[in-house]
Amino acid sequence: MAGRYVAYVGSYTYLGDSRGITIYDVDVENGKFAKKDEVEVNNASYMALSNDRKYLYSIADEGIVTFKILPDGCLEKIGIAGIRGMRGCFLSLDAANEYIFVAGYHDGKATVLHMNQDRTVGAIADGMFDKGLGSVAERSHKPHISCTRLTPDEKYLCVADLGIDQIKIFAFDKRTGKISLKDVLRCELDSAPRHLMFSSDGRFMYLISELKNYISVYTYDGSGKVPKFELQQKISTVGAKCSSVSAACAIKFTPDEKYIMCSNAGDNSVGLFERNEETGLLTQRCVLPISGEYPKDFGFFPDGRHIFSVNHDSDTLTFFNVNYEKGLISMNQRPVKVDEPNCGLIVELA
Repeated sequence: MAGRYVAYVGSYTYLGDSRGITIYDVDVENGKFAKKDEVEVNNASYMALSNDRKYLYSIADEGIVTFKILPDGCLEKIGIAGIRGMRGCFLSLDAANEYIFVAGYHDGKATVLHMNQDRTVGAIADGMFDKGLGSVAERSHKPHISCTRLTPDEKYLCVADLGIDQIKIFAFDKRTGKISLKDVLRCELDSAPRHLMFSSDGRFMYLISELKNYISVYTYDGSGKVPKFELQQKISTVGAKCSSVSAACAIKFTPDEKYIMCSNAGDNSVGLFERNEETGLLTQRCVLPISGEYPKDFGFFPDGRHIFSVNHDSDTLTFFNVNYEKGLISMNQRPVKVDEPNCGLIVELA
């Protein structure tokens, strides 16, 4: 790849030696990282990138921290904004970088915030505390919002609540940032819908469910007066021979969107799925071990031929070559040590 790239890995900071975000130079051709720097963030549990790749936003105990990405990939802290709630677990932005959306696992809150002209996070535009009951399971009896993401047409905000097994669909007012409940997708009891994403053509939504270990494929149509989601498929994130207790974690498209990959804690694996671009349906190609414990997140290198896995419980990053034709991944270097990593992303420098 002709460009220059860096990687950012966010970590908890209350136990280990991590300062918050570790910065790495990226060798795209060989699928490797080399440590470059660290910046201080209290418990960086999730990060998001501005659409022009010039700013990085990180969850912190205090709310959301804004960093300017410098020409060499280092980070300059330029702002911090509170969310009037407990530390979030997920961030996303609208296409114009005018709003940022926060999911709150601990307090069941979804928050919409304006973006300032200088690209720092601004005032709260709207928010909601989810209500309802899940099952009698210890972790799934009250709201735990795990994902907040706009539909591709930006008419609706989808709010995944893995505590009460629902996706709340809110109409989104681009002018004011206000949200109003429009519909509810009720998921299987104790499925724990964790993260969702949409294909770039806007036709399909992919939802990964943490406790039932499957990916749900929905068609999406926002052309009418109400949003229309129709379930097309459920497909397991783990292999038929999985014998351990597993919990599905992250889900990502390959750069060309011809495949989808997911990670599984407990099973400590990644699953690779071929995607039919016309129907949106998935075919499982492989589920293979990730050589680490609790792969909380993972990411593709820009060429799509390599991945890195963020292994929270083993305090490592692991690196693999991907062979899509054969449905295989192969480890390409020793694990890299990093304390309690939560998330990671690769950024092309401007």
